[in-house]
Amino acid sequence: KQRQDSVKNALEVVKDGYVLIHDGARPYVTADIIERVLEKTSQTGAVVPAVKVKDTIRQLKGDGSITPNRDELFSVQTPQGFETQVIKEAFQKAYSEGFYGTDDGSLVERNGHKVAIVEGSYQNIKITTKEDLPVEIRVGSGFDVHRLVEDRALILCGVDIPFEKGLLGHSDADVALHALMDAMLGAAALGDIGRHFPDTDEKYKDVSSMVLLQKVKEAVSEAGYTLNNADITIMAQRPKLLSYIQQMRKTIAEALQVEENAINIKATTTEKLGFVGREEGIAAEAVCILNKG
Repeated sequence: KQRQDSVKNALEVVKDGYVLIHDGARPYVTADIIERVLEKTSQTGAVVPAVKVKDTIRQLKGDGSITPNRDELFSVQTPQGFETQVIKEAFQKAYSEGFYGTDDGSLVERNGHKVAIVEGSYQNIKITTKEDLPVEIRVGSGFDVHRLVEDRALILCGVDIPFEKGLLGHSDADVALHALMDAMLGAAALGDIGRHFPDTDEKYKDVSSMVLLQKVKEAVSEAGYTLNNADITIMAQRPKLLSYIQQMRKTIAEALQVEENAINIKATTTEKLGFVGREEGIAAEAVCILNKG
C-alpha cells in the first residue's frame, strides 16, 4: 500500500551484504552518489545522501513557531545504504509497532543505530508533481526532401558521400541537416529554415549546411534552449549509408557541442516505392528535444 511495504517485500529476498534503497522518482541519481553511499555504508552500516537546505525553515512550536539552525538541517535523498541485518531489524521493529516512517533511515535511527550522511546532489531531485521537473522540455520535428541530379555533390549530415548524383538545392542541399534544423527551430518556436535562410538570398547560394546549423544552434541558444538529443532518419534507395553513419553522428555532435550519444542517425530505403524508391530524390525527417536553460 505504501512505499515502506514495497521495500519490506524486497528485503525479504535479501540475505546478507549491503542494501541500497532508491526512489524511482529520483531519475537523476549519479554514479558518484551511489559510490559515496556504498563506501560510507561499508564503514558505518547506515548512510543517507543529503544536501544542505537553502531556505529558512520554521518549526511549529506550541501556538507559534521557531527557526531551527539551518546549518544543522539537510534534505535527505536516496539511494540510502545499509548493512542488510541493520535495515531488516529496523523494519521488523517498525512493523511490530505499526510504525511507518518517511524514509528508511528514520526506521534505522529509531532502532538505535546511528545514520551517517554523505554528500548528495541538488540535481538528484524527487519528481512528484509536474512542478518538480527541473527544465522545460520542447519537442520539435522536421522533414525535408531534395531531388537527385547529376553534377552535384551528395552531402548528408555534413559528410561528403561518393555517388554519381547529388541533391539539388539553393545551399548544399544537405537534406538531413535541413530536417534537423527545422526540428530545432520548431521546438524553440522560431519558424523554419525557409524563414531564416530564404532561397532568394544569394548569400546562402551553395552555402554549407554546417554553417547554417551553427546559426540555428546560436538562435536556439539565444532563445534559452539547449539540445538534449536528436534522432534523424534518412530515406534513400541508394547509396547505402551504413558505413557513413558514425562519421555523420560525430560531425553533428561536434558542431552542436553535445555528446555523440545525443545524436542518432538511421538510414532506410522505401522498398523501391515512391520518388525515393525511383531514385528521384532523398528525404529526411528529424525529431529533437530541447531543454530550457
